[in-house]
Amino acid sequence: MKYCNVTIDGIKVTVPDDMTILEAAKQAGILIPTLCHLKDVNAIGACRVCIVEVSGGKVQTACSYPVSEGLMVRTNTPKIREKRKTILEMIIANHNAECTTCVRSQNCELQNLAMIYGIEDSHFKKRYNLEPVDLSSDSIVRDQSKCILCGRCVSVCQGVQTVGALGFIGRSVEMHVGPAYEHKLAESVCINCGQCIVNCPVGALKERDYINEVQTAIDDPTLTVVVQTAPAVRAALGEAFGLQMGTPVTGKMVASLKRLGFDKVFDTDFAADVCIMEEGTELLNRVRAGTHLPLITSCSPGWIKYAETFYPEVLSHISTCKSPQNMMGALLKSHYAELNGIDPQNMVVVSIMPCTAKKFEAGRRELEVEGNRDVDFSLTTRELAKMIKKAGIDFKYLADEKFDAFYGESTGAAVIFGATGGVMEAAVRTIADIMNGTDIKEIDYTVVRGVQGVKEAKVQITPDFTAKVAVAHGGKNIRYVMEKLVNGEMDDYHFIELMACPGGCVNGGGQPIVDAKTKMHVDVRVERAKALYHEDSNVLHYRKSHHNPSVIKLYETYLETPNSHRAHHLLHTTYHRRDL
Repeated sequence: MKYCNVTIDGIKVTVPDDMTILEAAKQAGILIPTLCHLKDVNAIGACRVCIVEVSGGKVQTACSYPVSEGLMVRTNTPKIREKRKTILEMIIANHNAECTTCVRSQNCELQNLAMIYGIEDSHFKKRYNLEPVDLSSDSIVRDQSKCILCGRCVSVCQGVQTVGALGFIGRSVEMHVGPAYEHKLAESVCINCGQCIVNCPVGALKERDYINEVQTAIDDPTLTVVVQTAPAVRAALGEAFGLQMGTPVTGKMVASLKRLGFDKVFDTDFAADVCIMEEGTELLNRVRAGTHLPLITSCSPGWIKYAETFYPEVLSHISTCKSPQNMMGALLKSHYAELNGIDPQNMVVVSIMPCTAKKFEAGRRELEVEGNRDVDFSLTTRELAKMIKKAGIDFKYLADEKFDAFYGESTGAAVIFGATGGVMEAAVRTIADIMNGTDIKEIDYTVVRGVQGVKEAKVQITPDFTAKVAVAHGGKNIRYVMEKLVNGEMDDYHFIELMACPGGCVNGGGQPIVDAKTKMHVDVRVERAKALYHEDSNVLHYRKSHHNPSVIKLYETYLETPNSHRAHHLLHTTYHRRDL
């Protein structure tokens, strides 16, 4: 790699010659403002906020201008400050600045820059898109009046996720962002992953909010309202209350849910352990029969819709297991309801998920049992944070509490579901014990951990059997694996884990939003995953799904055996082709 010497605001730095001014400035300890830029994703200079003066006084965009030997850069001259302010005023003139009622108030990158540059009003005539808010999707709401045309959602949807549900439409002053042919989002190829939301700098995209419906259910004395929480939620919820990223807040999360009035607080991790029992057995059966291999995980609803839309030919490879969210719902409305004499019709199951696609999943007809939805409402981590704040709960100072019994018991294998590679590792822990007939002590399968886009490995299960596995996260990486599979290049593989969101659920579309400036310094996927691996290694007593005492009892007293007739009735499903 070649290096060059650059001077930025009088500070001399030596940087790789393939860097941009924006990256070099960060190395010099100088933060240049941006709105359209996303690290490793988007460097198009669309917003123009990152303008700087380069040698000779020329104005260039720092996010796209490459460094060169001897380059002189000034980022904070009077001319640059005035031009940035004017650019921001123009953007605000084309933005519905209803800040006090906006979901992104106090966490809006445009609002923050307006405060920094002292913008109290725009000198330009207000002109923003008056298209009605798109409420067609169960997961994502689009408000074009707030869109600033930064292109982040388009770049993420097309470049990172390779879905292409969003794109630029029209030209000049008529340009806007939306699905092809001016369709509603629900009519598009959107997989509901929500990566557009967590990368939008303003409030043009947000999750479909079901807080009022959940609160109404809690307030109804005729209903039994139970809640379940996904593993990745505990790794990120604390950020909404000022705690450091990666701080596990399981006990405080449980305490807050009990104070909110839920009748019972359960852990989706319990159902993740059940999922391993079901999916592991399914995998062993397929290996023995030599059919429909490799088996592909079914925990990510964004991935499932991706497959139904773009790769329906692989549906026979996908596990028939429901996701842990829906397994838990089905068990609560059958086993739990029977034990406690509750009519399932009078039970409301709420899930707290890191994922916007779980809202879509909760409404799927394929995930009902005898016409009764497994999950009634799915809320994001962000929605839970809102409920806690609205209730006046001082989250940071809550004493830790524990999940309610039986359905609150889980293992380390379940909690790592929230990180990419976690489902794979959890499954291997159980499968290795079953196939060897012993309790294997070395269970940290680090070969499938980490945020590398695609991980392929051989895992020695028994002396006579080596499993070929693959792990991928994010649509672009999923597409790479799928192309290999449909081209016959993975016929000798046994197991594949796919997660729609980059990094897995810890970076889901429903997690707390982290601004682009922070993302330049911190890998959100890594920091949040640390909380899950910490609980697996240091907090939870059991680290293998088949060691969960409550799961063992569930099978002994109700489900009989993994993949039994009753288990299939409650915990398995099928998926179908979707037309493009």
